Amino acid sequence: MQNTINKIEELSSTLKKVRPMKAEFQKKLDRKFRLEFNYNSNHIEGNTLTYSETELLLIFDETKGNHTLREYEEMIAHDVALQLVSDWADDKERPLTEANIKNLNEVMLVKPFWKDAITPDGQKSRRLIKVGDYKEFPNSVQLSNGEIFEYASVTDTPILMGELIQWYRTEEQKNEFHPVALAAILHYKLVRIHPFDDGNGRISRLLMNYVLLKNNLPPVVIKSADKRNYLSALNSADAGDLNSFIKYIAQQLVWSLEISIKAANGESIEEPDDVEKEISIWKKQAAQNVVNATHRSDDLIYEIYTNGVQEMFEQFADKHKQFYDLFHKSGCYTYKNSGGQEGTQWLTDEIYKIVLNPKALFVDAGEVPELAIADDTFRNIFIQVNLQEYKYNETDPFTIQPRLMIEFHSYKYEVQYGNKKIEKVYGELLNADERKEIIADCLKAVFAEIKVKSGNGKH
Repeated sequence: MQNTINKIEELSSTLKKVRPMKAEFQKKLDRKFRLEFNYNSNHIEGNTLTYSETELLLIFDETKGNHTLREYEEMIAHDVALQLVSDWADDKERPLTEANIKNLNEVMLVKPFWKDAITPDGQKSRRLIKVGDYKEFPNSVQLSNGEIFEYASVTDTPILMGELIQWYRTEEQKNEFHPVALAAILHYKLVRIHPFDDGNGRISRLLMNYVLLKNNLPPVVIKSADKRNYLSALNSADAGDLNSFIKYIAQQLVWSLEISIKAANGESIEEPDDVEKEISIWKKQAAQNVVNATHRSDDLIYEIYTNGVQEMFEQFADKHKQFYDLFHKSGCYTYKNSGGQEGTQWLTDEIYKIVLNPKALFVDAGEVPELAIADDTFRNIFIQVNLQEYKYNETDPFTIQPRLMIEFHSYKYEVQYGNKKIEKVYGELLNADERKEIIADCLKAVFAEIKVKSGNGKH
């Protein structure tokens, strides 16, 4: 724990020396933290907007994807709430109050809404969720082992929230806790009370960053991909080991400080840091050394598809649309085992349908194969954009068909695009940086081909 705190102090000192950073670097950093925090904090709680859809919504004020209106509203409102706590943090003399926290809940949840609920006797129900005030009904959560974890009672909540605010003000004045420890404990104490009907996790993370920003530290981003470790650290705190949670938050702050220093120095902040690179390389090497390799199955392909490939396919389709107006005919198709239909949704439906009901596709044919056969349906999936008949070269109206394919072999799978290939074993997923690089390479290749075939882009 102390080693992590020392690392934070060292990085904080370095960041202080390079501040203020150039306006263009600060703008880029602010945008990254804004997108990372809004996307991940909401994604942890079940919001289904992808990272690119979040960026489109918050930066360009445009919507994309098949999501509920509430998901869009809450993402925008969460962004407003983030700016609100940033404004509070800038006012060093402003005290934190219960009214502030209630207002934060009201801003973030937008308006009252109906939500599925379970009655005390286990019956399904629906309940109106009010915003901006403490809960009127008990709330609890079912743990992975089936146990019910109870938060503060409705009666105790106002008392405990008053005590929480008093505790925070006292500790802030005493200045004995390191800011990251104070932020982490405030986060944990509020989650442990769970004062609202909804939004408790998001508010806890917002208030945690309020404390960090007020102490001139960058915000912490809890990655949704790391949700299991985040919840594990919270569970450790529930069991009495609060230091484990403080250490977890401190480790995330190290990432924020390192990326802030990179931004200040004009370095790329889109690349993973050295530790992440080392872990990624180590995992690849470890996967290659597996003796008992995992065989292909629909469950594994479902995992691969839903953990990055679906979003990558959607980005592939979306990014290539910028070339559509150069051609007379354009379209995008997805394929399963070399048979396809228009749009990425078709492929998504096929994968979900087979995994959820392995025999469903065979019922109409009157043949229901053994589960072992039905559980190994896919040989390849791919997405292809058809750019047909280039508009500005009448003598040679060429066609380009960029493709992104995943071949599923018995004990490994390959991502193929252009003349490049990425090889993985089952259980190993494409990371965000790999997906981003693939899309960028595909776009560069298509653009280069268009320029060459059109005569260096002159028309």
